[in-house]
Amino acid sequence: MDEATVRQFLRRMKNTFIGFENMPCPTISVLDGAALGGGCELSLCSDIRIATKQTIMGLPETGLAIIPGAGGTQRLPRLIGESKAKELIFTGDRLSADQSLEIGLVNHVREDFDEATLFALEMAGKIGEKGPIAIKAAKTAISYGMNMDLRSGLELESACYAKTIPTKDRMEGLKAFGEKRKPVYRGE
Repeated sequence: MDEATVRQFLRRMKNTFIGFENMPCPTISVLDGAALGGGCELSLCSDIRIATKQTIMGLPETGLAIIPGAGGTQRLPRLIGESKAKELIFTGDRLSADQSLEIGLVNHVREDFDEATLFALEMAGKIGEKGPIAIKAAKTAISYGMNMDLRSGLELESACYAKTIPTKDRMEGLKAFGEKRKPVYRGE
């Protein structure tokens, strides 16, 4: 690809990844097999990552005399820390699923794709039982607050919390708690 085509491709990929990352609902990715380069970068946009034992992860771009160009240099250090991210990007090392779990690159490891998918669906169901307005507000507070100083992050948290106060879901949650029953949330 010529330089202009590469720039256009990266811009489109970044915009796609940002759109995925900014979805208002939680995202869960199941990784099975190689998640290298762009695949690893896409997984970094997920809120929760579940890998199979067969998963291999890494950002090997420096071995091609380029750098991760779809957000890997920015998302990876925010997830696992600056020093470890530099090590992985500078060396291009590939990590097993267990190594990825150990450094916080993935949240969980399961034996195979079916088990990982079932676990992801169970987790999605568990999240789906919570108040949808609260889940959206929590995701906003965490995702945007991570890129702020603590004081600003706390102000954002207060603003997100305030969005849950006037909701019918909040009243349903309190009522269900008092009645010792499972709440039924409607996103209102």
